[in-house]
Amino acid sequence: MKRIALFLLTNVAVMVVLGIAVSVLGLNQFISASGLDLGALLGFSLVMGFGGAIISLLISKPVAKWSTGAQVINESPDATHQWLVSSVARCAEKAGITMPEVAIYDAAPNAFATGAFKNSALVAVSTGLVQSMTREEVEAVIGHEVAHIANGDMVTMTLIQGVMNTFVVFLSRVIGYVVDKMILRNTSDRPGVGYLVTTVVMDLLLGVLAAIIVAWFSRQREFRADAGSAQLLGRKQPMINALARLGGLDPGEMPKTIKAMGISARPSGIMALFSTHPPMEERIARLRDSA
Repeated sequence: MKRIALFLLTNVAVMVVLGIAVSVLGLNQFISASGLDLGALLGFSLVMGFGGAIISLLISKPVAKWSTGAQVINESPDATHQWLVSSVARCAEKAGITMPEVAIYDAAPNAFATGAFKNSALVAVSTGLVQSMTREEVEAVIGHEVAHIANGDMVTMTLIQGVMNTFVVFLSRVIGYVVDKMILRNTSDRPGVGYLVTTVVMDLLLGVLAAIIVAWFSRQREFRADAGSAQLLGRKQPMINALARLGGLDPGEMPKTIKAMGISARPSGIMALFSTHPPMEERIARLRDSA
């Protein structure tokens, strides 16, 4: 209920903020004069902004299974699979969440958690992770993923993405009308080429800025999940060891649909601004310095 309320409040807040900004800038009068209905634009922006993000969240679990070929192992008789399931169960109990589905997939060392609701989530680890790390390190990674679920990170990132999308859609169209009507002096009742071109360009430029903001929030959630793993296991060292081990391994290329969910990535240069994960060295230092 809390997350549903947060979603509704976020939608209302976006509408209020956009409405105030338009009024302060005097764009509401311009929009009315040019035939652009403000209410319709706000509604369109919200639907476009949150629609895709919410749909992606709701189908995240089946898409993750399909894109990685992950196999659910909760009922598997295999000894390693049973150990993975019991490790997830211990962390889930400590975190106060319902037991997630546990899956394994054939890939380079990595792991992820996904799902629309924290009490019906999925934790998946790769065969490469299990084969290249000690059991204590694997447990730390599992704790990290369970912490993501307990923190509601999937829902939080969906809300942030929805807000960013809404601003991109709204602002790009307002700017398009300003260029079309005030700069290019289009006197037609219909939007001209200036509006169409400007909207496309602004969608791209504002989309890049939005991606940087969303990536920054994602990096912060990784720090929190690292700390959450340490709390679930009762000490920091297993997670520190796991991060150090992952830092020396090739995490491979995860499907784009779940790339932000993985535990390991290697950001560098300007692309670090768009990375969903901080550098391993920074994560280790942050965890060591935490209380």
